Amino acid sequence: MRAAAGPAALLATVLLWSSFALTTRALGTSGLTTLDLALLRFATPLVLLAPWVPGALRRARQERTSTLALLMVGGLPHFLVFAVGAHLTSAGLTGLLVPGTVPLFVTLLLLGRRSVPRGRVVALALITGGVGVSASTMTSASGSVGVVALLAAGLLWAVYTLALARTTLGLLDVVALVSLGSTVGVVAAVALGLGPSAVLGGTADGSQVLTTVLLLGVGTGIASTLCYAQAVRLLGSGAGAVAGASSPMLTATLAAPLLGEPLGPVLAFGLVLVVVGLVLFHTSGRAPSSARLSVDRRPLLVE
Repeated sequence: MRAAAGPAALLATVLLWSSFALTTRALGTSGLTTLDLALLRFATPLVLLAPWVPGALRRARQERTSTLALLMVGGLPHFLVFAVGAHLTSAGLTGLLVPGTVPLFVTLLLLGRRSVPRGRVVALALITGGVGVSASTMTSASGSVGVVALLAAGLLWAVYTLALARTTLGLLDVVALVSLGSTVGVVAAVALGLGPSAVLGGTADGSQVLTTVLLLGVGTGIASTLCYAQAVRLLGSGAGAVAGASSPMLTATLAAPLLGEPLGPVLAFGLVLVVVGLVLFHTSGRAPSSARLSVDRRPLLVE
């Protein structure tokens, strides 16, 4: 049983990460607003971790304010930018550009403080080329805006990843605090009239709310985080490489039958370049600052 626990946790992580991209893309056309998706995404783990919150708040007082602020970037700000990109592009691009660009942005943010191994330079070149090829599939003005939004989401997640590497808080502390801050942010945005909310307005469809709670709130907010941590603990940091490379492939593959978005030869070529780059990146020396965190914890995606 123990021998199967690691692979099972890794498989669950990949499935949950892919479901995040697919669900965000699919629910973007539902009756739920973006603020609704954010509210359900963060309020669900907040409720589930309610007993943990008081302790997390006490421990947060010992953390640097700057680190806490950077951790919050991985919550509501990242989610909103990610949702815009998902709405304006495709599930394939959504699942590819964010995890694909995080190692690139992490390296750029640490440039000058750490040397980059030659193998990593080649890996980042492949990732950059793959991102460029993939982005070229969006020829409309709105599609281009969506690509920029997804790249911005990758940058925000890179900032969040580096904040995770420097924080003294535990994993569940981070989830609880980010969920609390993001939930308060959504409620404040609705109260200030910055956007509508069918959930807070009492007009949301119950089945859509339940689906979102299960897939984004429970699946992304809690399950993927714990499964990823378990996979890395049992299989080592190489599990991050497998998950980071497998998730974009699975997302792009499932987008065709589930959302009617065929992969296409150009996006397929870009996908191959990014996946090869991700694998090479993870297998060519230590990660710039966050080897123990991997490139994408969508996962947490507090994607």
